[in-house]
Amino acid sequence: QVQLVESGGGLVQAGGSLRLSCAASGGIFSTYNMGWFRQAPGKEREFVGAVSRDGGTTSYADSVKGRFTISRDNARNTVRLQMNSLKPEDTADYYCAAGVTAYGIVLTSEIAYPYWGQGTQVTVSS
Repeated sequence: QVQLVESGGGLVQAGGSLRLSCAASGGIFSTYNMGWFRQAPGKEREFVGAVSRDGGTTSYADSVKGRFTISRDNARNTVRLQMNSLKPEDTADYYCAAGVTAYGIVLTSEIAYPYWGQGTQVTVSS
């Protein structure tokens, strides 16, 4: 079973950047598809982006495409979410998640992820 710990959240002005990190332990990191989700106050959790086991395939929500980039380092058991051109509507708790998949597959559905971190808060001021 894998444990996930996010870091890097904080307060940033609109137009600014943040980089979130997720450190994994307790499992074979390279076998997991890694995803990022977010949940804004009063809203349901939503998919942000995901990366395949080898880092070769990514998928993003339309709302963040072109602004957010996911990368992973299988040697360091980490996945990162680089967030640029942040908007107030990006304000949310951000969660990383892990799900076992076949090689090259990217998971975009929340139900496909059995393992979750505790979340890190991102606040974008206008």
